[in-house]
Amino acid sequence: MTPSSPSCIIKGSNEAVGESPLFYCNKRMPVIGKEETIAKITEIAERVAGSEGIEIVDVQLLGAGRGRVLRIFIDRPQGVSHADCEFISQQVGTILDVEDVIPGDSYTFEVSSPGLERKLQKAKDFEKFLGQKAKVVLREPVENQRRWEGKLAGFSDGVITLEPSAGKIIRFPLTQVEKANLKFEW
Repeated sequence: MTPSSPSCIIKGSNEAVGESPLFYCNKRMPVIGKEETIAKITEIAERVAGSEGIEIVDVQLLGAGRGRVLRIFIDRPQGVSHADCEFISQQVGTILDVEDVIPGDSYTFEVSSPGLERKLQKAKDFEKFLGQKAKVVLREPVENQRRWEGKLAGFSDGVITLEPSAGKIIRFPLTQVEKANLKFEW
């Protein structure tokens, strides 16, 4: 029997009320991975958000079973309102349920803004926030240091230029970034 072929069992029982057959068919359904699920959710969210001028910043699917949490972070130039979060929650949530994009048990769905110290992940994030202060953790050290904080001074051809102090410049490729976020100055 191959993994995709169904296995069926028929059982008969003549206890108490007469014969009552039980039919059980176990067919393995194709399981899509977490990355594919997130990609599908992102595609749906971007389609819904685009018509309203809302940017999908990040989509996270965390946990397992009944403890799963789907988080969608949204942004727009004039800031995110409660109405924006509600719109995305209702529209995207309905599509996810109708299309059964997240198979299995229930999950918690959260929609919010990325916050003042939002993550920087994509090239467009580093381009968009030029001139602002950022905190960056690198995969490999630059000048014997993996953690840097400074002004985003430039982004070109996949290379980030950071100014950690006046007159000091460091450069590293985007692929070298393990983690980065804006640093809000209080």
